[in-house]
Amino acid sequence: MNLSLVIPTYNEEESLRPLVEWIRRVLDATSLEWEAIFIDDGSTDTSWAVIEELGKADSHIRGIRFGRNYGKSAALYTGFEAAQGDVVITMDADMQDSPDEIPKLYSMIMDEGYDLVSGWKRKRYDPIGKTLPSKFFNLTARTISGIKLHDFNCGLKAYRKQVVKNIEVYGEMHRYIPILAKQAGFRKIGEKVVEHRARRFGVSKYGWERMIKGYLDLLTVMFITRFGRSPMYVFGALGTLMFLLGGGITVYLIALKLYLQSIGEPLRQVVDQPLFYLALVSLIIGVQLFLAGFLGELINRSAPERNVYKIIEKI
Repeated sequence: MNLSLVIPTYNEEESLRPLVEWIRRVLDATSLEWEAIFIDDGSTDTSWAVIEELGKADSHIRGIRFGRNYGKSAALYTGFEAAQGDVVITMDADMQDSPDEIPKLYSMIMDEGYDLVSGWKRKRYDPIGKTLPSKFFNLTARTISGIKLHDFNCGLKAYRKQVVKNIEVYGEMHRYIPILAKQAGFRKIGEKVVEHRARRFGVSKYGWERMIKGYLDLLTVMFITRFGRSPMYVFGALGTLMFLLGGGITVYLIALKLYLQSIGEPLRQVVDQPLFYLALVSLIIGVQLFLAGFLGELINRSAPERNVYKIIEKI
């Protein structure tokens, strides 16, 4: 199998038939052996019935149905598990992604040696309420991750098969697949300007709350990928700093009291000074952070998969 298309679907009954016709028209002009996997993410319209109909008419079409809406990350993860192609391309089912981009994306993986190619919707047909937050979000992700992509959240992406089989996408992590791929050792990540089309059917399934979830997940993925195997490095370091800060303030207050007492100057009791209580809080927080890192290490070392590493290729 040369190519697998993974297409998450949620209430897109009107766009499925024209999308499949477009995909078939593009890929029939190539010599590629392909499949299209539609993941019905708990649609409440007739999307699944349409997918069943399309699957009966064309052996290239496969469908997987969720009992309820689990989100795009769950749909992608399930599609990645089912994909058999050497190259996996993801796209949205709303026809805002153009199937005409598929051959070039496939070529960039197979001929140019990229592990992952992300689409860049340079010209977007979205309201300003989506485009401005998206630009700020992409700037933040680009700065933190060091991956020079303009559009992390573009649904049109191409992957080498080994990539999708060695990353785990959950929660809202579909926005950060390039970061997950880089942390898994796939560092040749490219970008292609792609056509973004105005929505013909239905409405957008995403609201303002996705920006909040997006930033929280960005912090999560960066922490897990950097410190998931060694939580003591971050918690232990912060705990030690807080403990030393609190201890240093306490020693300073006691030394100051002894000095003033020795020269006969008026003085305040250590426990009467607000700085003492700040030092006490710093000491307590330091101990708690250190214990959090210690417990994290115990849990990590007790996990059955602690020495399971992804082997992506053998010769």
